[in-house]
Amino acid sequence: MKKILNDPNRFVDEMLDGLYRAHPDQLAYAAGDPHCLVRADAPIEGKVALATGGGSGHLPVFLGYVGQGMLNGCAVGDVFQSPSADQMLEVTKRIHGGKGVLYIYGNYGGDVMNFDMATEMAAMDDIEVRTVLVRDDVASASEQRAETRRGVAGMVFAFKIAGAKADQGGSLDEVEAAALKALAHTRTMGVALSSCTLPAAGRPTFDIGEGEMEIGMGIHGEKGVRRGPLESADQIAEELLEAVLAELDVHSGDRLAVMVNGLGATPLEELYILFRQVHRSLETRGVGVYQAFVGEYATSLEMAGASLTIMKLDDDLQALLDHPARTPFFVQVGK
Repeated sequence: MKKILNDPNRFVDEMLDGLYRAHPDQLAYAAGDPHCLVRADAPIEGKVALATGGGSGHLPVFLGYVGQGMLNGCAVGDVFQSPSADQMLEVTKRIHGGKGVLYIYGNYGGDVMNFDMATEMAAMDDIEVRTVLVRDDVASASEQRAETRRGVAGMVFAFKIAGAKADQGGSLDEVEAAALKALAHTRTMGVALSSCTLPAAGRPTFDIGEGEMEIGMGIHGEKGVRRGPLESADQIAEELLEAVLAELDVHSGDRLAVMVNGLGATPLEELYILFRQVHRSLETRGVGVYQAFVGEYATSLEMAGASLTIMKLDDDLQALLDHPARTPFFVQVGK
C-alpha cells in the first residue's frame, strides 16, 4: 500500500480535520463530534432540511454536497462503514429548522438500519423525518427487483433537485416528491478496472486482472454483471448507455442531464473520452444533453473505472437543476 497517511486508523479523523480547516465558512459540526457534519449556518429556520450519511471513502459523496442549495447535514462513518444512529440524530437535531427533515441516502443495510433508528429517536424530539432511499444502480438487480438496488452516483441528482425545492421554500411533502421524481428519472451503471485499498486493511479489496474490466461492479467492490477483457472507451460507453437508457423511455427530442463519474483513479482525460461517445450516441438518437457533469462525484478511494448516470429532464426537473447551489465540492450557477 502506498498512500499519503500518518496513521491508517486516523484516516477519517484527519481527513475531516483538514476539511473543516479548508472550508470554515461553509462547514461545521454538531455535538462536538466531527463525524456530525452540518452547514456552518445551520439551522435555517422555516425551511425543510436535508440530510444524508454513509461511510467515508466516496468523496465527494456524501459530505461533499452539504451546502447552499443542496444538503444541510451529513453523518460521516469510517471507511465503508455506516455512521451510528446517534450521529445521525445529532445531525438531524442541529439542522432542523422547524419544517421537518428529509433523509436521502443509498440503499445499504447498515445505513438503512441506523437511519431508521434515528428517525424513531427524532420523533421523540418532535422532529418529523421522512426517508427517500436511492436505488439507481441498474447492475445491482433487475428492474423487477428495483427495490433492492444499490444507491450510487445518482444520489447527487437527488440531492440537487430536492435541495433546490427546499431552498425555494417547498414543504416537506413537496421536497420529498421532488427527490422521488428525480430518482424515478435517474439510472446509473459503472465499470471497474482495478480495486481500491482500505487504509486500515493495507491490501486491495478484490483482485482484477491487468487486462480485465468488470461491468456493473459496485462502489464497495460488489460483484458486477460480467467480467471480461478490457474493451475500448467507445465500447464501454455504448454498453453503459444502452443499459441506462433501457429503463428511462428516452426518445428523440428529450433532454438529459448526463454525469460521467470517475471512481477515484481515472484521469479526467479518459472520462471525457467516455463522455464523447455518450454524447455522439445520444446525438444520433436526436436526444439533447442539457447539462454535462464530467468529473469525480462518487468515488471508491483510488478504484479505477467510471460510471454513467443519466437523469431524464422535464421542465420542472430542468428548472430545479438550474437553481443555484454552492458546496465545497459542487457549484451550480443559476441560469
